[in-house]
Amino acid sequence: MNRNTPPPMQRNPLDDIDWDALRRYRKLFLIVPLLFIVALGALSSYYIVQPEEEAVVKRFGRVVALKQPGLHFKLPFGIDTAQMVPTARVLKQEFGFRTQGIDGRTSYRKDQAHRDESLMLTGDLKVIDVEWVVQYRVSDPDKFLHRVRAPEVTLRDVSESVMRRIVGNSLGSDVLTEKRVHVANTSRIELQKAMDYFDLGIQISTIELQDVTPPGPVKPAFNEVNQAEQERERFINEAEKRRNQVVPRAEGEARQVIAEAQGYAAKRVNDAKGEAERFTAVYQAYRDAPDVTRQRMYLEMIDDVLPQAGKIFIMDENQTAPLPLLNLGDARMSLPANR
Repeated sequence: MNRNTPPPMQRNPLDDIDWDALRRYRKLFLIVPLLFIVALGALSSYYIVQPEEEAVVKRFGRVVALKQPGLHFKLPFGIDTAQMVPTARVLKQEFGFRTQGIDGRTSYRKDQAHRDESLMLTGDLKVIDVEWVVQYRVSDPDKFLHRVRAPEVTLRDVSESVMRRIVGNSLGSDVLTEKRVHVANTSRIELQKAMDYFDLGIQISTIELQDVTPPGPVKPAFNEVNQAEQERERFINEAEKRRNQVVPRAEGEARQVIAEAQGYAAKRVNDAKGEAERFTAVYQAYRDAPDVTRQRMYLEMIDDVLPQAGKIFIMDENQTAPLPLLNLGDARMSLPANR
């Protein structure tokens, strides 16, 4: 190429643009973003609250409304935000173990971290393993979300503190046996007082002690002691049952004997009084009419004695004809001499 030849002119890229096509689709370029903005605003302007929830509506971070279940509308583009809180569902927190589902079956997991929160020292310096469940419900969603930074963590920390203090003030044998219900009820009352003090909007439903056992190394010895105590209780219950059977029956028999003795005493006294009154009446009649009374008494005596004498034959001494016809060998017959 000759150095004096001028270089070819470079092509301008703007010459390749179809300005007529751009003019035809200029409105389309404006409509598509507008439609996208409108669709985004429509999608962000409503929300649905489920039956077990309440919605806390905040506008630029400030709570403006609490909405019940159903379809509701709000300002789009993040101006209003709705945060769902389960207020109608009973929630729970587990201490000392965790529930997990494997193949549709419920199982429980317990590792070293769970043992650290369940091992406690009792008032008599015994170590026991306490597993419990706290069931609660959110009564005020606004307070639940905004009073403290992490309400569920606060609930866990306070519940563990309350349980450790109550167990630490009790005897190990009591917590392991008959005072489990007392410990659970006392913990629920004090935990509710703490929630009210912090104003967390949480209502404690129940606290249930799931399993209270000694640590693993001493569990066999404890089981033997527990078995011995159960045997003792069984013997005591059997003795009480026997006592409840024997004592009332003996008391009833004693009352029966006393009643019979009292009845017999009353009968004898009444009989004696009647005989004394009869004798007095006879004596008075004898004083008034001695002959008549004497004859009456003789006849009454004969009337009482003769029926006991059997058959009596009164015969003439000189008459002997009927004698062979009588069975005189009968011991029930007697023949008085000289009537």
